[in-house]
Amino acid sequence: MAIESIGRVVSNDSAATQSSVGIDDFLEIFLTQLNFQDPLEPVDNREFIAQLAQFSSLQISSETNDNLEGLLDVSSVNQSVELIGRDVSFNGGAAGRVIAVRLEGDSLVLDLESGGDIVRGVSPANVTLIR
Repeated sequence: MAIESIGRVVSNDSAATQSSVGIDDFLEIFLTQLNFQDPLEPVDNREFIAQLAQFSSLQISSETNDNLEGLLDVSSVNQSVELIGRDVSFNGGAAGRVIAVRLEGDSLVLDLESGGDIVRGVSPANVTLIR
């Protein structure tokens, strides 16, 4: 019983939901492979090393991806914080001044002062800096 590859499965969902195989899962699969191997044709050591190298590479790629996602989150927060006190246009042309940046659930939102009113929960994607 040969295992062709071990890796992530990407769904067709636009959010690209992913599931991964951990080291424990890999070892369980490998031990099962060893238990059910043909005694007259045992698993080749080179094949095992290649599978282990593939898994290690996948694990490193996964960790790198997680680190990049964290950096993008920090960058987004940093850019939004730089908007505090600046004049912006939002929601199709209204103008206001950014007075706060906060997290609402998992989303970063801005609070704005516009014409004496406070507008809460504006997405940074809907804001344009006024020069």
